[in-house]
Amino acid sequence: MAGPSLSSRLVRGLLIALYQLRRWHIEGRPPLTKKFILVGAPHTSNWDFAVFLGATHELGIRASYLGKHSLFRWPLRRFMVDMGGIPVDRSKRSNYVEQVVAEFARRDELALVIAPEGTRHSDGRWRSGFYHIAVGAGVPIVPAWIDRSKRRAGIGAPIMPTGDYRADLKRIADFYRAAQPDNPRFEEIDRDAELPGLSKPGPNRLGARP
Repeated sequence: MAGPSLSSRLVRGLLIALYQLRRWHIEGRPPLTKKFILVGAPHTSNWDFAVFLGATHELGIRASYLGKHSLFRWPLRRFMVDMGGIPVDRSKRSNYVEQVVAEFARRDELALVIAPEGTRHSDGRWRSGFYHIAVGAGVPIVPAWIDRSKRRAGIGAPIMPTGDYRADLKRIADFYRAAQPDNPRFEEIDRDAELPGLSKPGPNRLGARP
């Protein structure tokens, strides 16, 4: 298989250089496991991608991300793949969770970055796709946070999903609240963790997309 193209190497190098020039400080250590889902929050800017690219590079993690399958066509396909992209079909006819679970099964190593808020305009409520994938693939969830105002970021210990969504979400929420106790975006995770009837995640409540 051919190596990364010149254009993708240049773009990746530029984004990492910009991250390094900003002198971000990273807390925590990368997980020892070779397969995991790295959930990143809060997602508040388009530049979050550059931050996570630089942070994962610094930690020695070769991160991947999910992208709409229609973007993985000529002339963008090679660039998207070089940057760590994994194409998924999110149409109603296709179960994207099963697609990603199959991708985990196909690979020996996969560090998949997902922003569970879905959009930078979110009120902090998380979609449950990341959890469905983790349970289906049998891989841990690694929580990570960023604080743009202080140029700090952190990565937590892997959390293996038990199938009890509310209990697992509470463990994840505890990590984020400890890291950024004054961030109102994380209040929604606390509320979701306390809701009755959420022992299993449901797409009607939190959404089926990552």
